[in-house]
Amino acid sequence: MRKSTRVLLATALALGVSAGPVLTPAFAGGPAAVSRSSSSPAPDLSGVIAGLPSADATAALVRIGGTEGVWQGAAGVRDLESRGPADPSARFRAGSVTKVFTAATVLGLAAEGRIDLDRSARSYLPELIPGRYATVTVRQLLNHTHGIPAADFPGTTVEEWYAHRFDVHRPEDIVRSATAKPREFRPGTRQHYLNIGYTIAGLIVERVTGDSFERQVERRILRPLGLRDTYLPGGDPRIAGPYNHGYQTMRLDDGTTGLRDVSVWGTTDGWAAGDLISTTADLERFTRALFAGAVVRGPLLEEMFTLPKVPDFKTGDPAAYSVGLSMKRLGGREVWGKTGGRWGYNAAIASTRRGERTLVYSVNSTDAKGQDMNKVALGIMLATYGLPSE
Repeated sequence: MRKSTRVLLATALALGVSAGPVLTPAFAGGPAAVSRSSSSPAPDLSGVIAGLPSADATAALVRIGGTEGVWQGAAGVRDLESRGPADPSARFRAGSVTKVFTAATVLGLAAEGRIDLDRSARSYLPELIPGRYATVTVRQLLNHTHGIPAADFPGTTVEEWYAHRFDVHRPEDIVRSATAKPREFRPGTRQHYLNIGYTIAGLIVERVTGDSFERQVERRILRPLGLRDTYLPGGDPRIAGPYNHGYQTMRLDDGTTGLRDVSVWGTTDGWAAGDLISTTADLERFTRALFAGAVVRGPLLEEMFTLPKVPDFKTGDPAAYSVGLSMKRLGGREVWGKTGGRWGYNAAIASTRRGERTLVYSVNSTDAKGQDMNKVALGIMLATYGLPSE
């Protein structure tokens, strides 16, 4: 049993999440979950998200769909000041779920012959990618086997990052910071999940189209699917429209440790790798369309469901990330999707391969970028699909 599986299993048992449709409540008390369910046998997650706000999260929004049934629920509060109920239709920061949109945009351009996945990134951006990374291909950027290290950003603690929350980072400068360093491994021989590959991919989109990355995503994905509450914010650190506030545990101005409202926070460090803002309804529509082949069409869709046959750079486990997505076996079947985290917000999309069961959640985590997966988010994932399996 791999270490990651052991950790998930131990956490699931601690939460009291079972593998079947009958769930043991993980939390008690607090605002009741608001839910709607069909007569189809979809899991009822009311017990999993009950009791919010808690030490781990202030709100949670969940949508389960697919041919196996539907369920929707919301719990927690809109903000800790008014303590009004969480808005089920609120926008939130989706973090690295952005990578799925970026990957789909690149694959769309590949289908048009404007991007070649086997061509080097340097051939598209010769003035930006140095010779030491001359063999890195576009596909390797997207499946995290490129060997380019992470860029440097100011700060080493959440308090320092908070102080720099309004810094504006140009993607070209991010790439220069990363590619100035020695490579972590020979391209194509290991997998290391990082943002940098998607930052470069976003710049390649702009180079081959002569258009902004944001407009290409809007034209190719957001408008065709009618995702009216989804957008890429650029340099605006605010969330437009209604949202449930995000909070982070950190040292406060008076020297104590507590929750600070971190809803307003710039995302230019993430850009094509992590700045998307959306809703659970929009992301559910996107997930259904993606898995049905309505976003990426034809053979290129298989790039999103093909894991490279290389080990993880840090653990040595088999690669878990494809182009845009990741895979874990839960409840005896493959679940494909993507999680994301920005300060105050954890999000995810997931689905079985044929769309029998889809999941979208937003959890207002109090430590959204912690080393371990948020307990509420993990409970949602395991209650929806079941316990880890090999």
